[in-house]
Amino acid sequence: MGGKECSSLNEKRKVFLRLLDGVLHNEVGKVIILYEGRLTRFGFDTLWKVFEAHGTSIEVLNQVEMESPQQELIEDLITVISHFSGKMYGLRSHKYKEVVERAKSLFAQA
Repeated sequence: MGGKECSSLNEKRKVFLRLLDGVLHNEVGKVIILYEGRLTRFGFDTLWKVFEAHGTSIEVLNQVEMESPQQELIEDLITVISHFSGKMYGLRSHKYKEVVERAKSLFAQA
């Protein structure tokens, strides 16, 4: 799990903020994404409702089978750990990679 997978946790993404601004000003009719997680890691349903209220539809091209609630929670936890350890240690650091790998191995046992 690298920095790109955590980018959906970053609320300061320029393109995302520009998209959100366009939606809130009713300037965007449709948003097409590959996976739900590419737009936002958490709160997708809430974002969907906000977009819908402003006349914007979201089309998800790659609908994947729903994972078990436990597997989804584990992936969310690893994403959060990865995000914060990246901020703490830097995405290229050895310590960041070590923390993420330890989290993955810990949750793989669950």
